[in-house]
Amino acid sequence: VQLQASGGGWVQPGGSLRLSCAATGTTLSVNEVGWYRQVPGQERQLVTRIRRGGGSVTANFATGRFTISRDSAKNTMYLQMNRLKPEDTAVYYCNTDDGTSDYWGRGTLVTVSS
Repeated sequence: VQLQASGGGWVQPGGSLRLSCAATGTTLSVNEVGWYRQVPGQERQLVTRIRRGGGSVTANFATGRFTISRDSAKNTMYLQMNRLKPEDTAVYYCNTDDGTSDYWGRGTLVTVSS
């Protein structure tokens, strides 16, 4: 199983970015999928996650600004991030759980600054 994250980069405060995470070797449409982020020196934290049984969980800082989605045909998950703030600067990781194992992408850096 491989998860390839992309779409990170530099953006000004208030801007938007869409992260992508393409999967091979597993089917994202039937798995739990989620996005996490990590700032150097801090623990990795949940951004948002779609649960296998339905529903989702989203961190307070992401509510109303970040949206997770997935495309079954492309076997890809996305994180749409709007109204970005400097404190959103972090390495963002995609994750999927197929019920047996947990898989992580390598991370993509998002930098929000003016």
